Amino acid sequence: MAVVGRKSFISDLHSKYAEKTWNETFKLVRRCMDKSRGDTKPCEPLIRCLKILHEALTVSSLSAMVSRLEIIAKQRGMGSHLSPTETTCYLTADMFYLEVLLLPGGEVEDVKLAQHGEAPLSSESLLQLLKSKKFEEFSVKLKGLSSLYNIPGDNETKIKVYTALQFLGKDLQKISHLPRALRECNLQVDMILNGRIGYLTAGSEGIPMTIQYYISPSDILLEMSDSGIGSVGQLALVTVGPTDSTHKLQMASVIPQPPQLDAQGLPLFSPLCEVLSEMMPACFQLKLQPPLPMLSSFVEKLSQITDVAIADADLQWAPFPQLMMTLLGENGGDKTWDGQDAHFLVPLPGKEIHSYVLPGAAWEEAALRGALMSTIPFAHPAHVPALLELLRHQCAINTLLASCITSHRPSPGPVCDLYCEVFPESGSSLTVTFHLSDSDSLSVLLVNVADSRKLTCSLFAVGSESESMDEYVSRVLKRCMSIPVTMRALNRRLSKRTCGEPLPACSSTISTADVSPASPLPISCEADGSLSSGSGLESIGIPTTPSTAAVFSQDAMGPDTTPMEAESAFCLSVAEVNTNPTANPYPCASACRVQYLRNGRHPGLFMQNSV
Repeated sequence: MAVVGRKSFISDLHSKYAEKTWNETFKLVRRCMDKSRGDTKPCEPLIRCLKILHEALTVSSLSAMVSRLEIIAKQRGMGSHLSPTETTCYLTADMFYLEVLLLPGGEVEDVKLAQHGEAPLSSESLLQLLKSKKFEEFSVKLKGLSSLYNIPGDNETKIKVYTALQFLGKDLQKISHLPRALRECNLQVDMILNGRIGYLTAGSEGIPMTIQYYISPSDILLEMSDSGIGSVGQLALVTVGPTDSTHKLQMASVIPQPPQLDAQGLPLFSPLCEVLSEMMPACFQLKLQPPLPMLSSFVEKLSQITDVAIADADLQWAPFPQLMMTLLGENGGDKTWDGQDAHFLVPLPGKEIHSYVLPGAAWEEAALRGALMSTIPFAHPAHVPALLELLRHQCAINTLLASCITSHRPSPGPVCDLYCEVFPESGSSLTVTFHLSDSDSLSVLLVNVADSRKLTCSLFAVGSESESMDEYVSRVLKRCMSIPVTMRALNRRLSKRTCGEPLPACSSTISTADVSPASPLPISCEADGSLSSGSGLESIGIPTTPSTAAVFSQDAMGPDTTPMEAESAFCLSVAEVNTNPTANPYPCASACRVQYLRNGRHPGLFMQNSV
């Protein structure tokens, strides 16, 4: 009987409102929402009901636009009301409000945003969203504005936190404008890679201040071909967030005017005890986009710089290659690391193929574990330059490692031109063990990344003990930030010698043909400040522009020859590695490395002696 009665009740409701207009239905739902209730939160089912009703209809009148704005405000926990003249709809929050100026037909004439303590200013982006009736995107913008004040506490606390964030932004802009020597021809690239505060973009309309702090050579080329450096590379949003403990935050500028600089070119900051400051249950934050894989030693350095603890419970530690593969999306969605060797094929122009193996046992060591960092807390503007330098250092290591990780896996068929094993020596250095087809010994390239700008290489190979060779390889690596491209250039140099003859002394000059093929390079300046030229770029799908011409040349493509056959017995074919995962293409590599590390002996000589 209960079911019959409920069906009868629903039928009566259908009959009652069958002849009602949609406007009357809207009014009924709003009346139900406005009725006094025990709690102050809006009724979620009614909000969803009203939202569905609005989305089903086209906004073509003043009342319909006002209704849509009201429901968006309720979704975001904001208030709303219409002016007495019914020409302006106000969307209000504790710390900001919007003025939406409406025309009689429901069109939007202007949208003004008023942050706390500031006069209303017209917002072109919000206006265009409403004019285009992109209400969902408009709602997301309101969410971003609300997140700027996402601090627990009363309005007074929120006002103080927002004020501290404003003064922090002003001080960061002051640091960014301090004079310094240029290292890159492109001013924006120089700011990103070498600026004390990176490339700074002021916050607006719910978007926090943004710092672009690292960009790889490949990203530089891609953006230059699109005639500008956009929001590529590594970004950090300057925000504020709640903490369990209190921190002293600035309520005024901590950079005296005129600024006095230290030996590193950074300003001398006034102590917080000498300027207006407040203890607050919050701290500043750098929100990294995308999240950055960081080694455990680097995570420890973050806390040492800021003196703000990073909760270990918030970090998920994993072997570093696993983090890199997860972030790059090159592991087919499998986020587990089984401890086995990771094997990748890297195709290069000229039908050249390299094989790179990351030995699982070596990368499983506790010191080489890492975590994806998305938020870095800090409490003072003086922390930011040091934090960015540390982040750049980690980005340089990640860029080199990522150059060996691809979606190509071993499969029967192709034979690689070069087989390499990438072995970690420390948190900031690695070795690349490889074998040349015309040699009976292993060679080792030691790569040390002291910071994002200081990369050095040392080659240990028979007949190639030369400082000029080390300098040459180091310059290639710094210019392309790619291990495969560097190994291709090195392989070409070493292959020029004849069997049994020492490698002739080489110049440290880098030719474009040596380093261009696979990983794009940043623009280089000639002595007169002009860009170097190139040709034939259309053949590889890159439009000819001054920026791309500075990077590529026709010679960089290399001859279309078949890959060289592997001549050494220990250099297994890709098919053998694929069918026997436990097979080691470099049976003597580990022994060579141990001998080289313990005794400082040349790995090639050790191989010859052992034979």
